[in-house]
Amino acid sequence: MTGDTPEKSRLIDLKLDPESFARATPDVEHERAVAIYDLLEDKLFHAIGKPVGGHVLTLSVLQQKLVFDIEIKPTGERLTHILSLTPLRASIKDYHLICESYYDAIRTSATARIEAIDMARRGVHNDASEILRERLSGKIEMDIDTARRLFTLISALNGLA
Repeated sequence: MTGDTPEKSRLIDLKLDPESFARATPDVEHERAVAIYDLLEDKLFHAIGKPVGGHVLTLSVLQQKLVFDIEIKPTGERLTHILSLTPLRASIKDYHLICESYYDAIRTSATARIEAIDMARRGVHNDASEILRERLSGKIEMDIDTARRLFTLISALNGLA
């Protein structure tokens, strides 16, 4: 494992429940794949009170709530956390709108406008990542990079905005 800590908890696999998340456009599928890849790259993810090690996370949606089904390796112990998406809905909507503006701007706008839109996008992304960390506080420990990539993945899932 890379990083400063020789032994820490991290995601070793991340799955999306196919019944919860429909196939999306190629761009969205790519965004999902990149977010999952990044989340598996030595990011801190630890179920509080559980042994240090690898975690397998399966995300699904139940009654408009995001379900974190976590398996702890090597013990095989499982736990579930259900997260209301209500506190994130406005951020997800804003993030999508800003991303659309950003993609339009890179085709037609001056560099200064692109940079301003990107700064706004990063601000919404950072705020939403902090909300996510707060909502999972006491349940799952994660660093800001993990929260950022997890928010990216959540925002790329169909039907959540």
